[in-house]
Amino acid sequence: MFSIERLRILRELADRGTVAAVAEVLSMTPSAVSQQLKVLAREAGVALLEPDGRRVRLTDAGQALVLRADDVLAAMERATAEMAIYRGSPRGQVRVASFPSGAALLLPPVFAALAGSGVEIVAGDEDLPPTEAPKLLADYDIVLTHRDERAPSLTGPRLSARVLMREPIDVVVAPTHPLAGRRSVRPEELAEETWVSVRGGFPVDDVLESIATVTGVQPRIGQRLNDFRVIETVVASGYGVALMPRFAVVHPALSVLRLAGVRAARVYEIVTRPQAHRRPAIATVLDAFETAARGMS
Repeated sequence: MFSIERLRILRELADRGTVAAVAEVLSMTPSAVSQQLKVLAREAGVALLEPDGRRVRLTDAGQALVLRADDVLAAMERATAEMAIYRGSPRGQVRVASFPSGAALLLPPVFAALAGSGVEIVAGDEDLPPTEAPKLLADYDIVLTHRDERAPSLTGPRLSARVLMREPIDVVVAPTHPLAGRRSVRPEELAEETWVSVRGGFPVDDVLESIATVTGVQPRIGQRLNDFRVIETVVASGYGVALMPRFAVVHPALSVLRLAGVRAARVYEIVTRPQAHRRPAIATVLDAFETAARGMS
């Protein structure tokens, strides 16, 4: 009843939000996209779009059809992948997005595990807050993201999330700092420190907010930098202290202290479309990530 290509256009609109964005990614004109959506509405026999200022948005019927479009397109992709199995082992490209420090930790063993498998990863680094991760599924098959361990897992009718691992978050100080050389530190001892933190919305900053709750003192943040290598260098120079994910610390001069009295960790999650794991190539990549995470834990 419905054209596969028109269902694909509808899904792209749900992912990207505007006709212009859909036209760009599909190498079509905006008018051609609009025309195909009108044909799809006639096929459905119900309005799929409604005006929203200068833009359009999905009606309830349109949102319902997007969910079915996800199922149909996933089934088509699985069929293609299953035919590939009859021609040999799972193969093909899998697009993977990951946050930079997670990519540095897990991509090397994943690449090694997939060498010679016929499955090729096309990797992209995307430094976005965890809540923005689902948007990346418009361009990627798999999204590796992270969140504060107290934050809820990502959920939604058009995504599936699985936990990979837990990574503790520690305090790092310069070798000349009075706390250097200790094994642990309590939040109360850090109340007067100047912090080098990340931008708001990322797990490390969430832990800093927890410290503020425990101490009753709002942290004095001197700098906000999202590159852990830069943060390490700044702290090692004697400017401030910082929170760092344990496996991200590589600077040899830094003193690493466990944080006592606060739940301080980030959780790695893999996000995909709900049926994506049924594609053999994607399943192979997911297995490789889970094996790499177990090795780190």
